[in-house]
Amino acid sequence: MLKILEKTARTEEEAIAAALEELGLERDAVSVEIVERAKKGFLGMGAVDAVVRVSYEVEDDPYEAIRGFVSGLLERMGVAAEIEITPRENGGVTVNLSGSGMGAVIGRRGETLDAIQHLTNYAVNRGGEKHMHITVDAESYRAKREESLVRLAEKMAAKVIKYKRSMALEPMNSYERHVIHTALQNYEGVTTSSTGTEPNRRVVVSYERPAQPQTSNKPVSREWS
Repeated sequence: MLKILEKTARTEEEAIAAALEELGLERDAVSVEIVERAKKGFLGMGAVDAVVRVSYEVEDDPYEAIRGFVSGLLERMGVAAEIEITPRENGGVTVNLSGSGMGAVIGRRGETLDAIQHLTNYAVNRGGEKHMHITVDAESYRAKREESLVRLAEKMAAKVIKYKRSMALEPMNSYERHVIHTALQNYEGVTTSSTGTEPNRRVVVSYERPAQPQTSNKPVSREWS
């Protein structure tokens, strides 16, 4: 990852030396651009300091980038939280937040939490060659929400079969709709679909009539006694 540091001093050499001292790097480890050359002026008047721009490569630690962004965002929200980052098998990471102010972090039906997750993914992955999927959770809210959605899906499916008519659930985001579809994909007697436009898109659970047994068209032979 390329980083840049600008320094101002009486001469170009002094500005470069100050930058190297601050970074703790050798001259051959950086690239130097003279932004403005020093001018001595006349009789000490009109002198201009030199400005240099020093570019250097640093190893990018994605976990530190995630922690830095999330902690800064929470600080702006006025929320203090413990941040735990754990890797997932698919190469992504889960950021779990815990603390006393998690209600404000989660928001209504997880909307604030979803916004934090979206911003974190954008900020950390912006400009990178590899994309890391980051899930942001708070007090295991997502797991609890998923369990309640599965129960809701099964309850709705039972009603659809009982009354033999389609029923629509409340508007949900794409993740929640996916949970409903997955929960009922093998549920006998119902099918699911999505209808409407964001943010009011919702899942419809429809009754599926049992398949009728096929009857043979061959004539039935009878033996008369």
